[in-house]
Order: sequence, then C-alpha cells, then structure tokens
Amino acid sequence: MTKAAYNLAPTEPTNQSGQSLPKRKTFWKKLLSMPAIGKISLLVLLVLHVIVFIGPLFISHSPTDTDPLSITLPASAEHWLGTDELGRDEFARILAGGQITLTVGISAMLLAVLIGGFMGSIAGFFGGATEYIVMRLVDVMLSIPSFFLILIEITSFGHSPKVIILVVGLTYWPQIARVVYAEVLKWRTSSLVEAEMTIGAGPWRILFRHILPQTFSSIIVLVTLGIGWSILAESGLSYLGLGIQPPLGSWGSMLQNSQNYIWTSPVLAVYPGVLILLTVLAYSLLGEALRDTFDPRNNR
Repeated sequence: MTKAAYNLAPTEPTNQSGQSLPKRKTFWKKLLSMPAIGKISLLVLLVLHVIVFIGPLFISHSPTDTDPLSITLPASAEHWLGTDELGRDEFARILAGGQITLTVGISAMLLAVLIGGFMGSIAGFFGGATEYIVMRLVDVMLSIPSFFLILIEITSFGHSPKVIILVVGLTYWPQIARVVYAEVLKWRTSSLVEAEMTIGAGPWRILFRHILPQTFSSIIVLVTLGIGWSILAESGLSYLGLGIQPPLGSWGSMLQNSQNYIWTSPVLAVYPGVLILLTVLAYSLLGEALRDTFDPRNNR
C-alpha cells in the first residue's frame, strides 16, 4: 500500500458525478460580492454619515445662532452654503438636521427589529396560541395605513425625537415580525434543531443561538429598506409641522421653513431636499442589492 493511501486529509465535497461542489459563501464574502450599485450606495452612505456626525466638530458656526444682518446670504468663504432666513449658517444647520434625521431613521429601525424579531421568533418557534395571537396582531397592524397611524400617535404623545423614534419603530415592527416568523418556521424543523432537542437543549437556547442567527440576512435587507422609509416618514411629518419642533431642526423642517423663500432663495430648499433624496435612494438601492445578494435563488 502506497503512502498516499494513508492520507486522511479532508477532501472537497463532491456530487454524484464526482464534481466538486461550490463552497458556501460566508456573510462577508456575500457582502463583498454584491452588485456595484450596492457598493456605491454603501460608500455614499458611509461618507454621508461620517460628514454629518463628525463634521460639526470641525466647524465654528452654531446651527442655532441667528444674525438679522446676514439673512439669506449666498455661499462664501465664511458661510460655505450661505445663511438661512434667520441668518443661521446653512452648513451647520444641514449637519445638525442630518444628525436628527439619520438618528431617528436608524434608531426607529433598531427598535422595530428588537420588537419584530422577538415577536416573530416566538410566534414561529412556539406555535399554538402564541402564534395565533401574535400573527393576528400583526395582521391588524398591517391593515392600518401606517402614516395615518403615525399622525394619530404624534398628535397624542408629542413631537420630540424620542416620541417620533418610538412611534415609527412601533409602526414598522409588524413587517419585521412577519419575515422573522417565516424564517423561524423554515428552520424550526431542521436537523440541527432536532439534534439540539435530543441532547436536552432548552427552547430559548435553540431559538437565540441556532435559529435567529439564520434570519440575519433577511433582517438586514429589511432594515436598510426600512431606514429609508422612516427617514421619509420623519421628513414628511416635519414638513407638515407635526415632527421635529424648533429650536431643533431636521431636513424635513428645513424644507418646511424654506418654502416661503422658494423664489428669492431656492437653495434653502435644494440642500435638504437633495440630501433626503440621496439618502433614501442610497438606502433603497443598498437594500435591493443586499436582497439580490442574499436571495438563495441567486446563489449557484
């Protein structure tokens, strides 16, 4: 017997024809293999978030200081984007408003993921009465127009950023719950779960350590799409005067304030409008790219 016969090193898996099966891509490899439009959107969002959250550390102007003698000035070396209707530095206002808009969008989606992920997972894993109650609640929430529900809640509980985060998050969690519910149902009957039950593992251990991690790819797609939706919701509320209130400001409230100066100083509306469009579009394109990347039907 030759020396090669004693080689016990693992070999690549093969199919019935003896051909090597493709290796399963990890999450990060899949992320790097997403379409170019997704990579560009991710880069745009990274640059935008860095400028919005770190930029105020390097500018001297305050977003709230007014100057009646410097109303609607054009862009200059002192005021990079000019000043607004109250003489406030427009660039400082853009950064401060972006912090609120992006914080509301991201925080609301994190809240929706926590609530929707928990509700959908217990409904799919435990079944029975828990499944019936949770999924009927999801159906009721989805049957109510979300924007009108947000309007009712905002007028009832106030207009602070915390309230808007809570309201938007509580409105979007049913979409997360439905996706997580379907994913948990798919993995609940897998051989891994049956093996864990055989060795005596508890249901919560199985759910949080073995099933929920399998839903991460689907959740991250929903989160990217949901952030864009929540940014539009906050901007729409602020534009209607029902969102962020002075002295705080967001991109939506900046649009609302600039409508009276649309003919004399249109750039006041262009800056926040373009940023809302760019941010929502980038999040939407990133979500679509992630969906195409993580969809099992697209994997060979």
